[in-house]
Amino acid sequence: MNVALYSSATGMQAQQLNLDTIANNLANVNTTGFKKSKIEFQDLLYQQSRPAGADGGAGNLVPSGTQVGAGSRVVSTAKVFTQGTLSQTGEKLDIAIQGDGFFEIQRPDGTSAYTRDGSFKLTSTGQVVTNDGLPVLSGFQPIPVGATSISVATTGEVTVTTATGTSSFQIQLVRFANPTGLENAGGNLYLETTASGTPELGNPGVQGFGTTIQGYLEGSNVNVVNEMVSMIVAQRAYEINSKAIQTSDAMLQEINNLKR
Repeated sequence: MNVALYSSATGMQAQQLNLDTIANNLANVNTTGFKKSKIEFQDLLYQQSRPAGADGGAGNLVPSGTQVGAGSRVVSTAKVFTQGTLSQTGEKLDIAIQGDGFFEIQRPDGTSAYTRDGSFKLTSTGQVVTNDGLPVLSGFQPIPVGATSISVATTGEVTVTTATGTSSFQIQLVRFANPTGLENAGGNLYLETTASGTPELGNPGVQGFGTTIQGYLEGSNVNVVNEMVSMIVAQRAYEINSKAIQTSDAMLQEINNLKR
């Protein structure tokens, strides 16, 4: 069996997924609160014809063995939760998180999801919702109709001013022990998994939680230049693997022609 054929095939498959990941990062370069993914590879099993340390005769040990790898595979496409750039919008319900934490969102089935996208809106009844109309939890209370002012402190304290006076409530953030273990649900939402750990609630700016910045949104943490370089590297690796398949095929053809 020509191992190079199969090794190169796995390499091409891995680089295709690498390119898919890069393309998704670039497609979301302007997505609010988006976190880029990084792909991680792992080599496959090895065929070993002579192990290192084998008896070479006369009491001598073989210093190195003979092993041939079987290619590579993608083992992870992990999210990178570095801080995105904050951009000022001036909108009173645009709230960015600077540091660690997520907003808690209620899905249509009643379960919770989590997001870094703080571009919130109000319904006709004053409920704070996402752009998809999903209710925002995290301690948010309905905003009275006719409110003249909404102020959000960096510590998460919200002060609402109406014609009859002022009221306030405290919003909280959620964090996870392993945020890279969260499941991507689309719509700028993440779901809790066994790998992520259970959600931990806390006030912004306390015990390592991030702070809330009103009138700002967190942009994507995708660096276009770095992604373009990664794309070139992935393309070259794909080409080299395809070249190895062509070379292996040519060698097999030569072997087939030996009897002629």
